[in-house]
Amino acid sequence: MRVLFVTSEIAPLIKTGGLADVSAALPAELHAMGVDVRVLLPGYAQVLKACPVLESVAQLAGLPGLPEVNLLQGTLPDGVPFWVIDCPEMYQRGGGIYQDEHGQDWPDNALRFGLLSKVAALLGSSATPLQWRPDVVHCNDWQSALTPAYLHYAEGAVPVVMTVHNLAFQGIFPSSVVPELGLSWDSFKPDGAEFYGNLSFLKAGLFYARHITTVSPSYAQEIQKDELGFGLQGLLASRSESLTGILNGIDNAEWNPEADINIAQPYSAANLSGKAASKQALQKHMGLRVDPDIPVLGMVSRFTQQKGLDMVLEIAPELIALPAQLVLLGSGDTDMQRKALDLAHHYPGQIGAYVGFDEGLSHLIEAGADIFLMPSRFEPCGLNQMYSQRYGTPPVVHATGGLRDSVVDCNAATLGRGDATGFVFDMLTTQSLLNTVQRAVTAFHDKGVWTALQRNGMGKNFGWEKSAAAYLKIYSAL
Repeated sequence: MRVLFVTSEIAPLIKTGGLADVSAALPAELHAMGVDVRVLLPGYAQVLKACPVLESVAQLAGLPGLPEVNLLQGTLPDGVPFWVIDCPEMYQRGGGIYQDEHGQDWPDNALRFGLLSKVAALLGSSATPLQWRPDVVHCNDWQSALTPAYLHYAEGAVPVVMTVHNLAFQGIFPSSVVPELGLSWDSFKPDGAEFYGNLSFLKAGLFYARHITTVSPSYAQEIQKDELGFGLQGLLASRSESLTGILNGIDNAEWNPEADINIAQPYSAANLSGKAASKQALQKHMGLRVDPDIPVLGMVSRFTQQKGLDMVLEIAPELIALPAQLVLLGSGDTDMQRKALDLAHHYPGQIGAYVGFDEGLSHLIEAGADIFLMPSRFEPCGLNQMYSQRYGTPPVVHATGGLRDSVVDCNAATLGRGDATGFVFDMLTTQSLLNTVQRAVTAFHDKGVWTALQRNGMGKNFGWEKSAAAYLKIYSAL
């Protein structure tokens, strides 16, 4: 099976979010299963700097409306071959990969990611200049979502799988870019890429792809309804027979409390004693009162409303009055950042906040916290709730998307069955969140219940094997 995996970012070369982690882990797992998978990504300055030894394999000229490019080839550390689209005028610039130094979207993003899609389509058609040709092209999010639209009009096109990691981001641009992209005007219609008079990259992908996947079974159902469909619910519902939800996995080697160099002391489900050392280290690092008997609530997140951080900030005084301590790590909305730092200032020894990104600290929070907070308004998949279970840190989550699919609420029935792993609430209110944290704190003080809960979570396998097998099944069917 030959698969071309198309992405706008991949860890560790270039990363802004979870897409980069998936783009690294899923191809690696497929490669380990014997799939001939190749990754295609843009040649950002960061990527070329990280990969100085790349071989030119093709000059791609005459792409309608788009510049000529040099296709470079290399191999990722895990052995997966990859191709880089070398086009300096499109990808080698300061700022971020989607936005400039001031946080504004690059004005030519339609062309930058139209080029990614166009090259992917070329490699998936009979016009490819390479000897290697895929059986299936697998595209991810809006940045590569024009690929199936281009392939719809190409000779010898292979089928496309389109994965939606977050439907909220759709790549919407004015119709004036259609000719610049060399896209057929025939595709610019309601049954196609047109979206309220604009061009929608993601809608094009959802309409023209042979199969659609999302990153959790629950999210696949949620996006077919008004609340989380973002205007595409009708199209998605009409394609429900070609829509599959597959829960993302995590890297079990990177997130392993038995071998994590970022935590104070290794520990396992069989011997949890080392977790106390990380709790003490976390309390000291964040300026909290060192006390093994007070539960530490941890949260590692983008500071956005989607993640429910505003609710946590609103009830922070009530949370520490339970009593509990609160640790926050992340960045994003400036008002939320300021409020988090203000809370840490007003409640020294009880609340600690770090604004920014710190990979090591995120691992220490997963290990050192007793309870992990993830009250997202919506969550296509989520990874931290999986990390926290692996680290024996039962999560408190809102019943949405991948959170619903990966956390089992702690109650008499689930404790009896032995599958309880955390605390789940349905009503998205601050009172419901507070009540659920209260439940978790009560359970924390019952050491028999708490140890069982920790071991249940640590016993779950969130690795990529099962998910990769599900993708392979889809590829094979196509």
